[in-house]
Amino acid sequence: MAVGNPSGWLALNFLLLAVVVSFLGSALSIDEPRTHMLRKESMMRLGGQLVLDTQEEKVNEKLMTIKREEMTEAMKTLVFPPSMHFFQAKHLIEKSRVFNILRKMPKGAALHLHDFSIVSMDWLVKNVTYRPHCHICFTTRDTVQFKFADRTPTTLKSEECSKWILLEDVRKRTKNVTEFDDSLLRHFTLVTKDPEVTYTDQNVVWSRFENIFSTISGLVHYAPVYRDYIFRSLEEFYEDNVFYMEIRAMLFPVYELNGEIHDKEWAVKTYKEVVDMFVKTHPEFIGIKIIYTDHRSKDVSLITESVHKAMDLRAKFPRMVAGFDLVGHEDTGHTLFELREALMIPVKHGFKLPYFFHAGETDWQGTSIDRNLLDAIILNTTRIGHGFTLSKHPAVMAYSLRKDIPIEVCPISNQVLKLVSDLRNHPVSTLMAIGQPMVISSDDPAVFGAKGLSYDFYEAFMGIGGMSADLRTLKQLAMNSIRYSFLSEPEKKIFMTTWEKRWKKFIADMATK
Repeated sequence: MAVGNPSGWLALNFLLLAVVVSFLGSALSIDEPRTHMLRKESMMRLGGQLVLDTQEEKVNEKLMTIKREEMTEAMKTLVFPPSMHFFQAKHLIEKSRVFNILRKMPKGAALHLHDFSIVSMDWLVKNVTYRPHCHICFTTRDTVQFKFADRTPTTLKSEECSKWILLEDVRKRTKNVTEFDDSLLRHFTLVTKDPEVTYTDQNVVWSRFENIFSTISGLVHYAPVYRDYIFRSLEEFYEDNVFYMEIRAMLFPVYELNGEIHDKEWAVKTYKEVVDMFVKTHPEFIGIKIIYTDHRSKDVSLITESVHKAMDLRAKFPRMVAGFDLVGHEDTGHTLFELREALMIPVKHGFKLPYFFHAGETDWQGTSIDRNLLDAIILNTTRIGHGFTLSKHPAVMAYSLRKDIPIEVCPISNQVLKLVSDLRNHPVSTLMAIGQPMVISSDDPAVFGAKGLSYDFYEAFMGIGGMSADLRTLKQLAMNSIRYSFLSEPEKKIFMTTWEKRWKKFIADMATK
């Protein structure tokens, strides 16, 4: 029975009613209707209709035994990582046997990532800030800025910078370099010992979150670092068994040591060059695509310019640039409806510009912000970024099911940015239970102190999916990441073949260990 349409839901309601009437009409055992209902629910769940082979069934039994042990222990101690803030749960997750299985699992693709928040910030501190010609300035707001220059810059990045100092000289004068480096790292992430006290509300955490990108911009937009950062991001995700990435990128200007500035076209070409170089030594890696983005705080005239630029980039680099999106705090930015004049430009010009809108990343149900979900669908979005409030919109949910429009679920991001505290209560639990199309991604893992995709898979598998999520759920999520990628159909077939080989090896290894 297909439940992804109104007739499916009607049939399901009739089935449930029939079961209840049957039970009430007989004074016999409840076992049969109970088993029947559980079976139906199992089939409706994400991955519920997948049929595992004999070896997969064996692995599933092992996996679920380990999962039950960890869940049972958590129910006794009430120490359960998905119910805790990620900053406090991370070290517990890393001790989990389930997590270490998920790290080895081929996860397919990561489809919701932001360009300069996906490489471990520790690498920026220990590698990039140690490079020659790196200057630092300390602002009056207790933040730092960076700039590479062959001579000490005379122009300040902002009025709040007193002066630029060669970072090498700062370290020479520092008694405890390790402590200094740790202080830099604290500027690069949201990680803190007591997040609930540090980040009292969403505005506070979002302000700090967006300031991080300003802090690291002078590092990552330096051309040599730019190239190395892209390569390092591919390495980190490949090591985490991710073979394809779609990256939201604002494509800010990139600068050279002599002050030369590169434009957006140069940036896209550089992405392609680095990926081509990476694939030579990692032939299983499929590649990346860029989703060009701009900030939703900008007015309609500026977004109009960005939409035209997205169309231009898509026309020039059709194999690299997938489409367009808006980023930033949804609660404080312009709604899609307010920007509709700009967003309707491609269709008015007969130009196909795919959209990948962030929508429903809010707690404010029924507001104009919340209606971004509706407008994203009307504007023909290819996927929905986050879709946190989707379960509160039955018409939009039914439409997205019928049209097979997936949501990009980023559990840790939703928790750290204060949409939900206990991931067992994440609204995607409901969507997962009815088989809503979805993929799991990690959004800005480096800013959250995470790495790759495995941490988010753990939170989704253990917290959002609960005890009902099993190997079929994991397999479906991995397959969905290929199915809902913006690759061409021939590319998807190649990707699926590559992934299946990895999956079979993973299953074989799990079955014998």
